[in-house]
Amino acid sequence: MRQDPRDTQTSSTIHMEWRFRPRPCKGRKRHPDDAQGQQVVEPGNVPRVSRLMALAIKFDGQIREGAVTDYASLAQLGFVTRARISQIMALLNLAPDIQEALLFLPRTLKGRDAITERDVRPIASVPHWHRQRKMWRKLLDASHTSV
Repeated sequence: MRQDPRDTQTSSTIHMEWRFRPRPCKGRKRHPDDAQGQQVVEPGNVPRVSRLMALAIKFDGQIREGAVTDYASLAQLGFVTRARISQIMALLNLAPDIQEALLFLPRTLKGRDAITERDVRPIASVPHWHRQRKMWRKLLDASHTSV
């Protein structure tokens, strides 16, 4: 294709420079000791029974606040059976010091958790906290876990 000599297009170049500055974070605050905002994560996994204890406390709070009406609603939201929700919520029947011990169990570094929810269920079914504590100590001795 030939160019028409009458058509004199001039090309121009525009040079623009952009400088981006990060905006202050509106979310979580960064700790000055925290390198590049990364969190230090402990090795190992939080035991499942600890997570279930925390879940039971959260569910109880939601029911008390009226966000959820009953266990059936929780079961439907969590895609589990009502019986499973009842098992999880039964952990709230434990003595407060046992609940705290469950929440702060040491992380599992390898293998299976030392204490399982199935181990704790019989303790939660006992209505007397004094008996629960005896059973808890026996369970700790059997699992060789120090809390």
